[in-house]
Amino acid sequence: MLSCKDVTRLCSEEQDRPLTLSERLNLRMHLAICKACTNFRQQMVFLRAATRRYREGRKEPDGE
Repeated sequence: MLSCKDVTRLCSEEQDRPLTLSERLNLRMHLAICKACTNFRQQMVFLRAATRRYREGRKEPDGE
């Protein structure tokens, strides 16, 4: 079983690369029993989406 520290690392890494099957399974098992890590993962997903929306909304060059 992964520790919360391992899970937060994987949640961060999954934003940048696909997780392996083993990593995904271990992550799901941990998230099924840990509300704190589930909340952390949801926050990571939200922040990534908000950042993407902000970046896509800034189509004009700076200074205009």
